[in-house]
Amino acid sequence: MTYLVNGLYIVAFSLFIYGLMGLTGPKSAVRGNQIAAIGMAVAVVATLIAIRDTSNWVLIIAALVVGVVLGVPPARYTKMTAMPQLVAAFNGVGGGTVALIAWSEFLDSEGFSRFDEEPTVHIVIGSLFAAIIGSVSFWGSLVAFGKLQEILPGRPIGIGRLQQPLNLALLLGAVAGAVVIGVGATGDGVSQLWMIAVLVLAGVLGLMVVLPIGGADMPVVISLLNALTGLSAAAAGLALNNTAMIVAGMIVGASGTILTNLMAKAMNRSIPAIVAGGFGGGTVVGGSGGEQKQAKSTSAADAAIQMAYANQVIIVPGYGMAVAQAQHAVKEMAALLEGKGVEVKYAIHPVAGRMPGHMNVLLAEAEVSYDVLKEMDEINGEFSRTDVALVIGANDVTNPAAREDSASPIYGMPVLNVDQARNVIVLKRSMKSGFAGIDNPLFYADRTSMLFGDAKRSVGEVSEELKVL
Repeated sequence: MTYLVNGLYIVAFSLFIYGLMGLTGPKSAVRGNQIAAIGMAVAVVATLIAIRDTSNWVLIIAALVVGVVLGVPPARYTKMTAMPQLVAAFNGVGGGTVALIAWSEFLDSEGFSRFDEEPTVHIVIGSLFAAIIGSVSFWGSLVAFGKLQEILPGRPIGIGRLQQPLNLALLLGAVAGAVVIGVGATGDGVSQLWMIAVLVLAGVLGLMVVLPIGGADMPVVISLLNALTGLSAAAAGLALNNTAMIVAGMIVGASGTILTNLMAKAMNRSIPAIVAGGFGGGTVVGGSGGEQKQAKSTSAADAAIQMAYANQVIIVPGYGMAVAQAQHAVKEMAALLEGKGVEVKYAIHPVAGRMPGHMNVLLAEAEVSYDVLKEMDEINGEFSRTDVALVIGANDVTNPAAREDSASPIYGMPVLNVDQARNVIVLKRSMKSGFAGIDNPLFYADRTSMLFGDAKRSVGEVSEELKVL
């Protein structure tokens, strides 16, 4: 029986990894997800076989049914604009589950003192690590969800200079409680109040770490919390001696860590700096030296004429395109331009939108060719040779203050060099600042024209004008 279970686990791991490989491109992403889902089904079957007491099968199957009922509807019907919130919520559920598993193991073994009659170091440390990290991930993900859903303000919420000392005290308190539990595990047990204290301190730490982080850093935060959830799951798997949890958790933890590091580099910020408190909440007045400047508006007809007679147009998508669900309209407009001999490319910033790869997913949904999606490093050199840059709802990732204004909160963050194009057309609903909470001098530049309105409607109007040119 042991050989059968281990064999099924190996099959499950292989499917996990093979499915993950499919996520490297939009054409194979759906199939990759399906393969990974089959792997998870195999892992569940292996776990059921490993449980000798079949009376527990009823509870496990009932839990699976509840999970399917609660998980499938939001996954199927959540709009793409709300996908970052869904990712944050699902990630939080994973972390919370791991914390509850650690707590249940503590209760079942009476403080680990009667765990298999002689608790091992890996069981105690694994469970306590899972409890702390899982709790941090759960409560931190709730805050990320609240900021993305705009239930909470996107700006940093903190207590100033006392923030980091408080976070350190919470961390040390949770670790101290874990040490007390670990020492008690080798004796006559320890009160469950200590475990509750560890979970509470870790939960408050999760809240206090994410609350002071600005909305513009949320994509990195989501990725970081995802990595933490994976590590906590691996630790819980170590404590439970469940190979599937160990491998799956390590895959999630490793991939989340790599992605977090890549995104932090794309923002020219260190992960500790982001966790210590992200930017956002300030304001930058349009113009320099206190001079107020007015944005110059344009019409769909003028925008169509500018792009129709251009040699190259670079489209810069942002969260505004996601909100308006304008990706299909954008593809139609690009096709009209290409029909007139205009070369069209898309400039993708690594943190555009509100989750990693947000713009890539949206454009892939509209079946935009992956070959015309250019990453920041690849496209930035072309803006100076571009006739028209069309910015659709992007804000912070096109802000030239990141290069030019050392007083700007986002100074040093790599941005798309949109301001270097010969002409810039920005599609926005209003002059409202982006998720970082700061103004964008690009909107007041001499070569920039603003086309106000819903992005989908504005792009549609431009397309109609292109048809009659």
